[in-house]
Amino acid sequence: MKKKAFIEEELYKKASINDLILFGIYSVTTGAKKCQFETLVHQCFRLFPKVFALSDYPKWPDSRKLDRPLRTLRNKRLITGNPKTSFSLTKRGKKKALEIANVFRQGKLL
Repeated sequence: MKKKAFIEEELYKKASINDLILFGIYSVTTGAKKCQFETLVHQCFRLFPKVFALSDYPKWPDSRKLDRPLRTLRNKRLITGNPKTSFSLTKRGKKKALEIANVFRQGKLL
């Protein structure tokens, strides 16, 4: 049985959605898995449910919340890929994701 990741709501709600998505891609690809769009939606919702839930149905993920931020991350050259294939972090994206991971581990936002 997989251990459920837990990041405090007050901490992740202060982070930008772009940072949360970068961390989501990082957490999927760290397990040597491909980060397909559906996997990323699931991972972001599992890690950050208050941010990635449908407003009227909080027990369901809202994939639309990832669309524009994914394009922004791609334009900033932090990620590569697209929803039809998979996503991966660039060297800069991985560095940023590691910084975010350290912030979450320390329990405080910069």
